[in-house]
Parts: sequence; C-alpha cells; structure tokens
Amino acid sequence: MPTTKIPVDLILNNMSKQQKTTKKRIKKGRELLTGQLETELATTPYEIVYQEDRVRLKHYKPENPTSKTPLLVVYALINRETMLDLQPERSVVETLLEKGLEVYMIDWGYPTRKDQYQTIGDHVNGYMDNIVDFLIAKTGVPKINLMGICMGGTFSVIYSALHPEKIKNLVTTVTPTNFDTDKGLLHIWLKNTAADLLGNTYGNMPGDLMNLGFLLLNPARLMIDKYVGFFNNMDDKVFVENFIRMEKWIFDSPDVPAATFKQFINDCYKHNLLIQNKMEVDGTRVDLKQITMPLLNFYGKYDHLVPPEACELLTGAVGATDTNDICFKTGHIGIYVSSKCQEGFAPKIVEWLKERD
Repeated sequence: MPTTKIPVDLILNNMSKQQKTTKKRIKKGRELLTGQLETELATTPYEIVYQEDRVRLKHYKPENPTSKTPLLVVYALINRETMLDLQPERSVVETLLEKGLEVYMIDWGYPTRKDQYQTIGDHVNGYMDNIVDFLIAKTGVPKINLMGICMGGTFSVIYSALHPEKIKNLVTTVTPTNFDTDKGLLHIWLKNTAADLLGNTYGNMPGDLMNLGFLLLNPARLMIDKYVGFFNNMDDKVFVENFIRMEKWIFDSPDVPAATFKQFINDCYKHNLLIQNKMEVDGTRVDLKQITMPLLNFYGKYDHLVPPEACELLTGAVGATDTNDICFKTGHIGIYVSSKCQEGFAPKIVEWLKERD
C-alpha cells in the first residue's frame, strides 16, 4: 500500500510567509489605531427643534426641498437613531436630504430611574403625539409622513391606528407586528422571559444586559468571527474606521423603561395581541383596520432579530388598499448600512412618498 508523503517543506514555507505577513499587518494596525481616525457618528448637520423630558427632536433640512410633507422617523428605544447616519456617503439621512425630503427624527435619550413607569402609551400618545402636533403646527400641513424602525416601527403602527387623521403615509422597516413565530431565537427567548420579574428587579431594563442577550443569539458570528475579521483587516484604515463606528453604535445602548419593557414582552411576544387587534394602549384597543393611509413595509430575508414571518402579515392586516412589501436579502442592520441596500432603500422611500405627496 503506497504511503502519502507530507509536504513538510511547503507547510513550513507557508507558515513563515504568514508569520511575516501577520507581523506587517499588526505593525500597520498599531500605527492606525494610535493615529488619527475618523470615527464620528451622526455627522450630518441638524438642529434640535423640540424637547420634552429626555426626548429631543432632530431637524435635518435639505438644501433643495422637493416635498411638501415632512417625514418623522421613529427609532427603537433599544440602541440609538444614529444608525441612520452612521457614516458619510453611507447614510440614510444623507440620502433622504439629497433627494429633497425634510427629515425629523426622534432621539429618545437615556431613561433614568424616574422613567421606569413610562408605558407604551406614554411614548405613543405622549411624546410621539406631542411631536406630531408640533410638526403639524410648525409646517402648516394637515398630516405628516411617518417612518418607524424596529420597535419604533411597532410604535408607529400603534400610533397610526390610534391617530390615523394625522398620518399621510406610513413606512415601516424591520418592524415586528406578528410575534407568533419560532423563527429566530429572540422570539423563543422572549416568549419565555419573566418580563415582570426583570422589570421589577432592575427598574429599567439595562441596555448592557440586553446587548449581551443580542450577542448570545449568534455568539460565533457576533463575538468571534467579527473580531477575527477585524484582525485580518486591521491594516486597512477605511475598514478600521467603519468597524469602530459600528462598535460605538452597538455599545451605545440606553436602558428601556421597565413598564414599556414589560408591556411589550407580555402583550406582543407572549400573547401576540397587536396583529389580532386585541392590544390596548391607554385603555383604547389598537385596531389595525384604522390604518387606511398608504403603507410601505420593508424587512430583511436574513434578519435574525425580526424575521420575515414577524413582518410580512402587516400589509394584509391593515385597512389600507395601497400597500407594498419589499424584502431585501440582508439582515437587521444591513438594510441601513450595506452599499447594495443603500441604492434601493432610501431612494425607494423618497420615490414612494413623492408619488403620494
């Protein structure tokens, strides 16, 4: 029986080459990390035009406005709205402005212990409704356009059902509305989460604790592969800057008011009340059939946090006849930051809104 010879010389030669390459990469990476890097987030100019408690309203003004109706963007309470303006030339806000939209965006701020009793109703019928009334008075339009993202999209759906007379068009992106799915580990975990116990224990749900949970959803990719990838590209200045921007955003995690956290988990994840028109906010039933304004619904095919099954039933549950679903072949964050989605996401929103202006 013939024996197989092991090419020891070739293996040792490759190891020597890799060692030299790795040394060069580490040296260059050390120089980059100790030098000047541009890693600022949210560099698009804005002004604060409204403030209530911890909540602020950012106003982004286009140089050449082409739309009569302003767009209000509502981000989730988890993480920060800076995701939409993560870096120059790959910014959803920047693209919307270039296309002529006047953009307002809610900054939910950082809740303190005094905010632990704030419910979903306090955010939707309180802060959001006050901001919408402010914009209607400020701009002189009878209705505004509303765009919600993730949990902020759920809030926007609830708001549009409770206050349809104030919303002209509704855009939802990676927005969970159907929670009766086992696709995605997050849904399985949260269905079995003792939300009341956690909320009562912590006062507010700690952002760092939630971040740890998100990382554990896919530890191999989010806690190992990511940093191996950084090591392999640490001599690339553009890669390093983008990596640091994303890390800044990921670990900038505000706490979530306990009452809102408990209500969101119990009403949505555990009992799936919203899509069934059984959810109540401030004593009023949220009837999705009251959403009669045009609806544009985006979601990601490979979203591990809000899978397509959690998003795709919305357009069939509302009362609107002018609805559209768009599914991108990407994940939860890729819709906002990937170069391919940049070409089809923000420009599509502008085109769709202008057709209905």
